[in-house]
Amino acid sequence: MCGRYAASRRPEDLAGIFEIEKWEPEEALAPDFNVAPTKEVYAVLDRPLKDADDPKPVRQLRKLTWGLVPSWSKTPEGGARMINARVETVHEKPSFRRALTARRCVIPADGYYEWVTGSQERDLEVEGRKKRPRKQPYFVLPADGSVFAMAGLYEFWRDKTLPDDHPRAWWVTCSVITTEAETTPLAVAPEQGPHALADIHPRMPLMLTPDRWDAWLDPARTDVDDIRSLLEPPPAGMMRAYPVSTTVSNVRNNGPELLKELEGPEEGTLF
Repeated sequence: MCGRYAASRRPEDLAGIFEIEKWEPEEALAPDFNVAPTKEVYAVLDRPLKDADDPKPVRQLRKLTWGLVPSWSKTPEGGARMINARVETVHEKPSFRRALTARRCVIPADGYYEWVTGSQERDLEVEGRKKRPRKQPYFVLPADGSVFAMAGLYEFWRDKTLPDDHPRAWWVTCSVITTEAETTPLAVAPEQGPHALADIHPRMPLMLTPDRWDAWLDPARTDVDDIRSLLEPPPAGMMRAYPVSTTVSNVRNNGPELLKELEGPEEGTLF
């Protein structure tokens, strides 16, 4: 699962990392160390420019809303529930299958937060049932400090209650694709606590390594099997995880202090 992440890189930095050709300064977002569903987020996508004569796709850095609203939805209210798309079923679900073949993106992050769950809670999570509140939060990121590039989908939704020239007439929303969490040892693991991502949570965002960015973003690729072949998990041993303060559990808390590594789990929490 991916329900919270950190994104502090400036658009200028992301432009260099992803070879962005077009981004609007007025869409610049402030560093966010506690990105939650329904917030505005950065997404990298290849798409022709609006009203341009040239149909060639242009790599853009766009501001989207996290929580995908399908184009056929009557209201946008379900978007908050569609923050994640499971890699195993993304090609089958009506909410995601069109976007998979036509509207793919990369959602850049520093890393993501995940809360340790007990074994019974994990069983309920796998079954898709409600579980008890989560415990100790961990921050998961590439061990080498590189960008955490999450595979994503985006979609357009038209609010028919508003006129065409209204700034909220069109919604552009996105979802993060998730996969089974790695069971192999972390590249850097805390002395006390989990030694693999699967010890923290059964799911994780699917990270795309740089060699797959171009193919994933290419709108000319429309074959489902071809696209799904790009959704293999990254090589094992690339990630690290460390405990952070439970203050991150409150979405109102935000700041670089949320990423501070604790020496061990907070008292009274799992691990």
